[in-house]
Amino acid sequence: MNEPLSSSVPARKRRRAPAAAAAPDQPLAGQWCVGTVTEAEGGALVVQSGSLRLPATRAASCLLAPAAGDSVACLRVAPRETWVLAVLQREEGVPQVLQCDGDTRLEVRGGTLALNAARIELRTEALDASARRTTLATDSADLVARQLSLVASRIKLVGALLSSVVDRVEHFSKNYLRHTDGMDKVSATHVEVQAQQLMRLEGEHALVNGRELVKARGAQIHFG
Repeated sequence: MNEPLSSSVPARKRRRAPAAAAAPDQPLAGQWCVGTVTEAEGGALVVQSGSLRLPATRAASCLLAPAAGDSVACLRVAPRETWVLAVLQREEGVPQVLQCDGDTRLEVRGGTLALNAARIELRTEALDASARRTTLATDSADLVARQLSLVASRIKLVGALLSSVVDRVEHFSKNYLRHTDGMDKVSATHVEVQAQQLMRLEGEHALVNGRELVKARGAQIHFG
């Protein structure tokens, strides 16, 4: 008896070949390099790395703005796409400029933000500060402004000497109380005091001196 035809085929040839395994996803390749910034004007950077001259862009995480002459670390992801990720070294005398584009907010959670420098400068078109409590301690302070407005429900000044020089002073209040332990002296070309109801002058000694004229006028005048 003849054997079935299938038995004449080797078993290894009768097995179905397994399907080819799918290739896993691969990340985009990048090339690290270091170089020297040769041009840094208007945000356009050119990095010299070996014999290559690479147009580059500052990465958002590189807060220190690169300057010409800086040694930088770069990531090259395409022939025409190079990112400057960090400034490695800078020559002495070149200012350190932290630069962010667009709206920026510095946020510290559950801690204190401290600034320590020999000199701090703030230059802006508008400055808004909001705080529940403010304390300012300094040996000397100068405030120069073309116009100053101060609004507060209560103002208290404590000092040893108050000196002011102004062209004109205007004061409006419902009640004005003043107490002076020593001398209270007013020197002016013309002094006028006006009261709608009562004006009272009292002292242990009262002196009225008019070089040319002393005049008192009223419906009733009492002396003594």
